Amino acid sequence: MKPETAQVWDWLDAVPDPEIPVISVVDLGIVRDVAWDGDTLEVAITPTYSGCPATSVIAMEIETALRDRGIADLRLTTRIAPPWTTDWLSDKGRAKLEAYGIAPPQAAGGPERCPHCHSRTVERISQFGSTPCKAQWRCRDCLEPFDYFKCL
Repeated sequence: MKPETAQVWDWLDAVPDPEIPVISVVDLGIVRDVAWDGDTLEVAITPTYSGCPATSVIAMEIETALRDRGIADLRLTTRIAPPWTTDWLSDKGRAKLEAYGIAPPQAAGGPERCPHCHSRTVERISQFGSTPCKAQWRCRDCLEPFDYFKCL
């Protein structure tokens, strides 16, 4: 018996992003669609950017998670249009990022506050962080550096 798509979404919500393991691929907005086509489960994913090196690892982790739960007939597709945007991050995902020490993206182009002490006195150190989708920032009050998830 094939599981309901809601169950599949729950399973996928347990698959962590390989670069930021505190957030799931669902909360990150990478999983775009889950649907049954007859007996085949189709899962569509959109990478955070077209050259993201984690895309193949994410696809492998999704496939493993679903096959471990008995899904034998599976089709993973990559959708690059529309392109991924930080607007697709869930509120739960944004909260998880901040709790992990990564400032979630803001429409204004920079972090709203330090994810460590919540001070609003922050400065950009570098447009380039630990991964291409993050920038390096620092809090002027607690002096802690932190990553900022760039708006895309």
